[in-house]
Amino acid sequence: MIRKLSAFLFLAFIGWGCLQAQEAKTCFKNMPDSICPLLSAVNRADFIDFLESKMKAEVTNSLGGKSEMTKLSPDYIHVKMTPQGSWQMKLLPVNDSTKVICVVATVCAPACDSHVKFYNTDWKELTASSYLPALPVLDDFIAEASDTVDVYEYQDARRQADMLLMKADLSAEDATLTFTFTTTDYMGKEAAEKLKPFVRRFIVYTWNQGKFEKSSTSL
Repeated sequence: MIRKLSAFLFLAFIGWGCLQAQEAKTCFKNMPDSICPLLSAVNRADFIDFLESKMKAEVTNSLGGKSEMTKLSPDYIHVKMTPQGSWQMKLLPVNDSTKVICVVATVCAPACDSHVKFYNTDWKELTASSYLPALPVLDDFIAEASDTVDVYEYQDARRQADMLLMKADLSAEDATLTFTFTTTDYMGKEAAEKLKPFVRRFIVYTWNQGKFEKSSTSL
């Protein structure tokens, strides 16, 4: 009986340790400096301590500027890295025992653009296409012109949207990833205004069976 109880307690401790290891704050503290050079290990630990103490989680980063953690939950973190940049991570389940880390880094200069990467919980980078098989393309955001539209004006505005810029946001509340079209923020004002009626402002992806799948769009 004692041996059975000891074995149960050992397995329970191991299970608890695995759960702890797959919490966002633990993964964040253990993140290699190379993943996010702007924040030191001390910075990352201070963020957690400040927020858990109900204090403003602001630190001086490696470039001498201010960075602030604005959100911390068991599976999500958001950091305002600089006035122009942000960083998010989300723990997402692959199966009952395995999770992956999705990281979104965004820079706004002035139009915002994001990069999405995936890692295992030991911070080994994974092939992004395995978890996000189909990133949005420019045509996903721009609807076709209707018969009532001046086709020449539409085509002129459409040609000026020659670069896809989009801002990605992980949700703190659920397992969704939203891409917002930002190309119009860098275009000329007149062309952007002509194009805006045809722009699908955002596209939402939902995490389903270990990968993100497109679930909705919005004009």
